[in-house]
Amino acid sequence: MRNSLREASSMDFTNPVLNADWPDPDVVRVGDDYFMAVSSFNRAPGLPVLHSRDLVTWEVIARALPAVPPEAHYRLPRHGGGVWAPSIRHHDGTFHITYPDPDHGIFVVSAEDPRGPWSPARLLLGGTGLIDPCPLWDDGRAYLVHGWARSRSGVANRLTMVEVDNGLTRLVGVPRTVIDGAELPGYHTLEGPKLYKRDGWYWIFAPAGGVATGWQSAFRARDIAGPYEGRVVLAQGGSPVNGPHQGAWVDTPTGEEHWFLHFQDRGVFGRVVHLQPMTWQADGWPVIGAAGEPVPTHRRPTAPVVPQREPARCDDFTTTSLGLQWHWQANPEPDWLALPGDGTLRLRVLPDDVGDLRLLPRVLGQPLPGRPSTWTTSLTLGPSAPGTRAGLVVLGTEYAWLGIEETPGGVHVICRRSVGRGQEHTFAQAALPVRGVQVRVDCDAEGTIGFAWRPLGAAAWREVDTRFQATAGRWIGADIGLFAAAPLGTPDARNHVTFGPVSVDLSGVEEVAA
Repeated sequence: MRNSLREASSMDFTNPVLNADWPDPDVVRVGDDYFMAVSSFNRAPGLPVLHSRDLVTWEVIARALPAVPPEAHYRLPRHGGGVWAPSIRHHDGTFHITYPDPDHGIFVVSAEDPRGPWSPARLLLGGTGLIDPCPLWDDGRAYLVHGWARSRSGVANRLTMVEVDNGLTRLVGVPRTVIDGAELPGYHTLEGPKLYKRDGWYWIFAPAGGVATGWQSAFRARDIAGPYEGRVVLAQGGSPVNGPHQGAWVDTPTGEEHWFLHFQDRGVFGRVVHLQPMTWQADGWPVIGAAGEPVPTHRRPTAPVVPQREPARCDDFTTTSLGLQWHWQANPEPDWLALPGDGTLRLRVLPDDVGDLRLLPRVLGQPLPGRPSTWTTSLTLGPSAPGTRAGLVVLGTEYAWLGIEETPGGVHVICRRSVGRGQEHTFAQAALPVRGVQVRVDCDAEGTIGFAWRPLGAAAWREVDTRFQATAGRWIGADIGLFAAAPLGTPDARNHVTFGPVSVDLSGVEEVAA
C-alpha cells in the first residue's frame, strides 16, 4: 500500500482530524486563521462554524442559524431536510455562508465576525433540488456554482453556473450547465462543487460516485463558463478510507503549502473529516494525499504546534447559555430548557410524546464520536403524570434509551429500544428507591452501545445485559442526547427534569476547552 502508516511524531497529525459527524466541510483562510462551515440538516441551532490555526485542531465558535428557515416548517424534526452542504467565503471584509435547503432553495447568511452575529438567512435562489452552492468573486463580478438533488428535482449529475450580484442577494445572469456528468465516462452523482481561481485557471473541485463510495475530481477551464477538462485527484485506492471526497482546498499564509479537507462516511459515526497534503504537478494539476490516496498520518501544516485535540463534548452546565456542542432535533422554543449556572440543566416536560423519540423535537444532542466513548450524567424527576419519562438516548433511524419513567407504582429506571414506528421494547426495568438516577452509555469502535445505571447516592453500577447496535440517521451519524417528555394529551404540569453535568471519556483524547 503506497500510503502505509509510518511512525508518528509530535510534528505529525493523525486522520481523521475531526473524528465525528461534521458533514460536508468547507474551509476558508483569512490571514492566519481557518474557518470551517458544515452541514447540520434538520438540527438547530444549525450551520456550525469552526476555527483553527493549524487545520488540525478545531473548535466550534458559532452556530450561524439560530433556527432553520422556514421556521414553522422546521418546528418538527424533518430528518434528511434542512441545511445541506454549505460553502464559507470571505469577500470585502464580510464572511458569507451559502447553503442549500433541497426543499426550499439556496440561502445566504453573512457576518463581519465569524463568531457572529450572523445575519438572518436570505433566499438567493428559490426552488427544489438546488444543492451544494459555492460563490466566486472575480474581476468585480460574482458567480455561483451548484449541484442538483434528483430526489427533489429529477435532475442530478450536473453542475450549474449563474452570475449573481456581489452581495449575494439576487441573480443577474441566466443559469447554464457547465459540467454534465452524463458526458463523463463512469460518472454518477457529480455534486458538491467548490469554485476557485488560480494562475489564470478557473477550478471546480467536485466529488462524484456517492457519499460512501465516491471520489474527488478537479476540473479546470480558462473561461469561467468553460469548457472544463477534469481528472480524478483523490480516491480510496488501496487505503482503508472509503469515499474520500467533498471538501475544501486551502493554502497556508505563505502560499507555500496547499491542503485539502474532505469527509469519509463512517456510517453510524457520520462523516468524519480528514486532512490531506496537496501538491501541484508540473502540468498544473493537483495531486492530493499520497499519489492520489488518503494518508493516515502526515507532517503538520506549518503553523503554531499545539496538541491535536477535538471540539468540546463535556458540559458542566456552569454557564447560563447553552454550549455550542449542543443542538435540538428541530427549531427550539426559549422555554425548552433552563440553565441556572449551578451545574444543572433543566429540561421542560411537555405533553407531546407520541411514543417515538425520533419524532420528538426536544432531544438535546450532539454527534456520537467516531472512537470508543463513555457518557455519564444524572437526572432527577419530580412528581409527574404517569408515562412521563426522561433519559439519555442514542438516536438514529433506530434508537435506545436509558432513564426514568413515572409509573402508577412509582418512579422506575427503564431501558428501551425502538421496534418499528411508535413502538418500543423494554429490556430492563426496576423500581427506584429515590427519584434520581445516574446513567452511563458506552460505545465501542463498532457502534455497539451498552447501558449502566445506579440510584443517586449508590456506589455500584448495574449494567443492562442487552447491548444495542446504534444506527445512522438520515444523511447523518447517530446522535447522543438528553430528553424529557410526557404522553401526548397529558395536562401540562410545567415541570422540569434536572440533569447533572455530562462527562465524556474518549480514552485519553484531549478536548478543546468549551
